[in-house]
Amino acid sequence: MTDTLSWLERYERNHQALTWPVVYWAAVPLVVIGTVGMLWSLPVPDEFFDISPLLNWGSAFLMATVVYYFIISLPLAIGLLPFVLGVASIQIWLEESGYAPMNAATGLLLAGIVGLWLGHRNTAGLAAIRKVIEDLQTIMIGPAWLLSIVYRRLGIPL
Repeated sequence: MTDTLSWLERYERNHQALTWPVVYWAAVPLVVIGTVGMLWSLPVPDEFFDISPLLNWGSAFLMATVVYYFIISLPLAIGLLPFVLGVASIQIWLEESGYAPMNAATGLLLAGIVGLWLGHRNTAGLAAIRKVIEDLQTIMIGPAWLLSIVYRRLGIPL
């Protein structure tokens, strides 16, 4: 078994008893967008701006994530590129909008965390909170796992 399959199977074992899978599927992108948004809003050294006005902690995190996706699975990486570019586009839009990017990111992150918790709600008490914390620790595996489900249903190899 490849490392990719073992990661995805372990993630899936922890998510077999979701209360509301649709809420969970919506919550994962919200958490990713909120997390990247918070990183995007952090101050950066001047040297970052000298390289590119788009280089910041959030864009660096997304670049590292793309590299990681390409390491674990070429088909998943290609499939997740539109998602990653969409997350970056949302961050750029938020920066240029009249909204406070950090406030928007915080709101999205909190909404996503509530969604993760609702997804695990049938798990008793602290165990549900523990599962949400595990989801936050492996947040970038979440989108890959969701896409792997779609790939399996369509017969696309990982």
